[in-house]
This record gives sequence, C-alpha cells and structure tokens, in this order.
Amino acid sequence: MKTLNALLLMIVLTHSAATAATINFDDVAPDAPPPGWTATKTGKGEAKWTIAKDDTAPSKPNVLKQSGEATYPLCLKNETSLKDGFVEVKFKPISGKEDQAGGLVWRAKDSDNYYVARANALEDNVAIYHTIQGKRTEKKRTDVKVASNQWHTLRVDFIGNHFTVTFDGKTAIEWEDQTFTKPGMVGVWTKADSVTLFDDFSFGEL
Repeated sequence: MKTLNALLLMIVLTHSAATAATINFDDVAPDAPPPGWTATKTGKGEAKWTIAKDDTAPSKPNVLKQSGEATYPLCLKNETSLKDGFVEVKFKPISGKEDQAGGLVWRAKDSDNYYVARANALEDNVAIYHTIQGKRTEKKRTDVKVASNQWHTLRVDFIGNHFTVTFDGKTAIEWEDQTFTKPGMVGVWTKADSVTLFDDFSFGEL
C-alpha cells in the first residue's frame, strides 16, 4: 500500500508541476485586502487579512498578513476547485500569546467545512484536522521545531483519501480520511491572536 501511495503521489507531483500556479502578492499595494481572495474566518471575532510590505519576504516586497483576532482566520483563493493535487505556502509566525500558527486549507466547501494542516510555533508541532460546520477536530500531530520570526514552508499533497503534510521539506504527517471527497477551494489559515505572514502560495491540480 505504501508503494502504491508513493507512486500515486509521484504522479500527482509530476502532473502538477505543469499546472501549478504561484501567488506572491507583489502586484498589490500594501494595506489593501488581497484581490481574488475571500478574506474571512471560521467562528467568532474579526480577522484582518491585508497585503503588507516585508523586507524578509521570500519574494519581495509584499506578503499576505493576518493581524486580527478570530477563532480561525481564513483566506480562500477564489475560483479554485481542486480534488487531487497540492497546496504549498511559505509562512512566518510573528506573534501571539494564545497561538502562533500558519496553516493550509484544501477541499474547502465554504468557511465552515474544509481540511486544514497547520504548524504552531508556541506548541512546536504540526497537526492535521477536518472542520465540519465550523467545528475543528484534530486527527493527527507530530512534534517538530517551529521557530517564531522565521520563514517556514508548509505543503499538503492530497490524492483520493490520502494526505501527506510536509514541513520545511520533511514529511511530518500521513493521514487518510473520506470526509470531503469532492473538489474544493484552497487557502491559508491561522488561529486566535496569531499574527502570521504568508508568501509564495502555490497550488496545482491533477
């Protein structure tokens, strides 16, 4: 089974390389909301998604910044509908007393129903969840060092019911689930009072 999963993942990666898109937020004026995205949240509070200038950005000059406070701030890329493929982002956790998280969303139906994988600098771990009608349920986690004020790369490869979460180039989690099987939107995610920067958002479909 592992050999089959590895073969299927290789097919996804090979095909996605030709169909991938990358968004670096550099063609938008700072302080504006991200065009082409639905800046929203799951739960209560007020998320604040804006374009910001950052001299440390992997692709200068701009990043996507979340600086509000909400249960789960969420930003979905409009007009995406992926069933099998990948989603990847570079993120930098800046601050937060409750959380310092950066996450990826895939197969999202809306702001209350989606898969999410996230890394947390306060907890030093990577975890995967599904969110159903606004309720997030953890499925698996791995302890790994997630440094604050440093750029990291988070990626999820998904094909059928098999998901692989990669953190800074190393496999962190493998998980299987059939909650959401239809194509859905991709995006980025944080939690609570996390102030997090995102750059080089990439996605590709099989």
